[in-house]
Amino acid sequence: MRIVVLSGGVGGSRFIRGLLAATTPDDEVTVVANTADDLWLFGLRVCPDLDTVMYTLGDGIDPERGWGRTDETWNAKAELAAYGVPQAWFGLGDRDLATHLVRTEMIREGAGLAEATRCLCERWAPGTDLARIRLLPMTEDEVETWISTTVDGRDVDVHFQEFWIRHQATVPVRAVTQRGVESATPAPGVLEAIAFADVVVLPPSNPVVSVGPILGVPGIRDALRGGVAPVVGVSPVIQGGAVRGMADQLLAGLGIENSAAAVAELHGSRAGDGVLDGWLVDETDAALLPRIEASGLRARAVPLWMRDEATTRQLALDTLTLATGLTRA
Repeated sequence: MRIVVLSGGVGGSRFIRGLLAATTPDDEVTVVANTADDLWLFGLRVCPDLDTVMYTLGDGIDPERGWGRTDETWNAKAELAAYGVPQAWFGLGDRDLATHLVRTEMIREGAGLAEATRCLCERWAPGTDLARIRLLPMTEDEVETWISTTVDGRDVDVHFQEFWIRHQATVPVRAVTQRGVESATPAPGVLEAIAFADVVVLPPSNPVVSVGPILGVPGIRDALRGGVAPVVGVSPVIQGGAVRGMADQLLAGLGIENSAAAVAELHGSRAGDGVLDGWLVDETDAALLPRIEASGLRARAVPLWMRDEATTRQLALDTLTLATGLTRA
């Protein structure tokens, strides 16, 4: 089976671990990761979602935070703060810094982000889950998510990382923009992976700033709608609350109901002008199934909480089961 996963960072990475546990080494898994969280910082190209997938599947992730390196130290961050550098709020760890240095050097020498990612993954792949996947950026072009908000009484636009890390997602959301996405092109291998996939999965990643930017890259949505593989998704919202992160604030700021059904409607059914064929909600949201199915989706209610390896593997199995029997026109 050839499976493509359109993934954000933490939630997507955990789901992918369950997916690998639920499949065999003969199955091919391609992960297309969001890069609209990326930014230039201190002259370095930082790619948070790509790195979270790489570290998680390569057994290098900090298990408590769910992001960044295990056994991390923060000497460089402290020194930057001592120099009074304004961007010192960003959590740039010493171990993590090495990844950004290698990536940036490769890019400055002419490598594309896809090639740089492949080379970085070579360090982590042997003996880990990372050896079983192909990790691709959604695009090699620079796309950045910006949040229109109000800070200290002033209406400003801030990079998503500043909204999330510096302001802890506590400031209001008036608009979300992916700068550069209109002129971006899918990274090498992305459209081919979708075209030859047997299943495409949207894991429980943020619909606005993780999955949304991937679908916004010209060509990817059309590839999903025109492909033969069923596209099934897992709700990142349970009982009106985000499983992780700041989806609540973003959905509310954009005037979108914070529910599993509303997120399904945001992505849309392929029967209309959307991309989904199937959608999983938590068993506590089973009452939403008629509404979701009325939009043209096949929907099921199953336990969505990824509490441990067993529940995460079961969620992946439930996702693949939903896809079974779904056919694409």
